[in-house]
Amino acid sequence: MAIDPLPLLERLIALDSVNPDLSPGGAGESAVAGFCEDWLRERGFEVHRLERRPGRPSLVAVARGSGGGRSLMLNGHLDTVAYGTYKGDPLAARVQDGKLFGRGAFDMKSGVAAMMAAAAQATERARLPGDVLLACVADEEHASFGTEEVLERFTADAAIVTEPSHLEVTLAHKGFAWFEVEVLGRAAHGSRPDLGVDAIAKAGHFLVALEELGRRLAASGGHRLLGPGTVHASLIDGGEGPSTYPAHCRITLERRTVPGESAATVRAELTGILDGLGATVPGFAYRLHEGLHREPFEADPDSAIARVVLRQAERVLGRPPVIRAEPFWTDCALLARAGIPCLLFGVDGGGAHADTEWADLASVRQVTDVLAATITEFCSGTP
Repeated sequence: MAIDPLPLLERLIALDSVNPDLSPGGAGESAVAGFCEDWLRERGFEVHRLERRPGRPSLVAVARGSGGGRSLMLNGHLDTVAYGTYKGDPLAARVQDGKLFGRGAFDMKSGVAAMMAAAAQATERARLPGDVLLACVADEEHASFGTEEVLERFTADAAIVTEPSHLEVTLAHKGFAWFEVEVLGRAAHGSRPDLGVDAIAKAGHFLVALEELGRRLAASGGHRLLGPGTVHASLIDGGEGPSTYPAHCRITLERRTVPGESAATVRAELTGILDGLGATVPGFAYRLHEGLHREPFEADPDSAIARVVLRQAERVLGRPPVIRAEPFWTDCALLARAGIPCLLFGVDGGGAHADTEWADLASVRQVTDVLAATITEFCSGTP
């Protein structure tokens, strides 16, 4: 019997799960994880609660198969961004003109509701040959420690991340690498240019070179689905006062990467630029510090999970689904790094991280139908 995901989605929206690493004082995932745990246990799932960081739980709910089938993991994150200037009550789901409004409606409690309803529907009457795993994870909006914790203990033959994708099948996304360039000067009184080295002025040479790198990347063509990688300066800090030569200028930059690029290739790229400036700009010196980085992702369009999702999406939508790539990062990259073939498929809507957020109601039901049929077909196949 079909399970309507919309009442479940309304309950999920009503539970505050703002990520406290993004917004100090945020509620975190405890309340929403507790609700999901109760809901899934009532429907016969074996639920594992992972909580290395107190107050930041992730869940893995398992419907054990009878044996001989393929296992499938559905992954969705429980955390949301802050309410900020959200218009109206962010925890009160509101339906209007075929849309459901509320914080997390689009990103991504709709995907969590769809995967929970689909898994319950696919397993309620009989055991499938393969295991079905639901990973309801913490912290995707910040550093994804939830999915990392899950992958230390669980694996599957394939996975689907149910981030919103406008009913299009996402087979690739960009990664990112954060670096800090510290340009070194020499502090001195503003009246003594003979003693000082202006780190901010030297940093200007690097900013010009960074802009030129961006132009070269844009002209490179890049990936067949994602286009080229990009780079931009995000933060700049330097100086101590109007009458002091600055000893340091720090520039934080973000490099968005495409398949074939990595933090190592970005480091080499930046080192080449900085060493070139050191050889041509008198007094230019630097330190390069590597920050957080996440890999880009690309799925095999001929993998078993891709073929099943494409087939079931075409059946439900009445047309072949659009194949797309995302410019932002998702947990697909972590699953792929763990050796799990995966892709991304989710609802239509809009307003992620914005002052108004909504999910298209019809699409939530369509995603649920696609996921339920995919679970049944994939988990009935042989490994």
